[in-house]
Amino acid sequence: MRIALFLAFLLVATGYAAWRGGGPERAMAAIALTMVGADQLLHVFVPPEYAALDLGHLAIDFFGVAATTGLALFAHRFWPMCAAVLHMLPILAHTTRWLDVTMQPSVYLTMQVATSWPVPLILILATWRHQQRLARGESEPSWQI
Repeated sequence: MRIALFLAFLLVATGYAAWRGGGPERAMAAIALTMVGADQLLHVFVPPEYAALDLGHLAIDFFGVAATTGLALFAHRFWPMCAAVLHMLPILAHTTRWLDVTMQPSVYLTMQVATSWPVPLILILATWRHQQRLARGESEPSWQI
């Protein structure tokens, strides 16, 4: 149920960003959908395993860090920095799992997925703020030059 609720929340956020967002919001929607798609594809071939270092999710999380950090560097917005930090935190979970093999699997799972929940909310708020600025007639570049 938790996964279905998150996916519905993310679908609403990415749909809203794709429909009404600027370039950075649409880019974040694409990043999020790519990560979820890669996660679903991973689970077709590899069952979730939290008792050892999860290399599949590590690769997905590295993609998320690289993509959102690039977005934070080039977008003319503040919010991508928050998204980049949230994508960096699961890397700490993988590092902790690698260093401490006695960690409870549920703790490893929680450290990996807990920071995903704020991302759709950030994306919805970012898209809404973009629309508010456009409604006021403010010129807003999407990208740093």
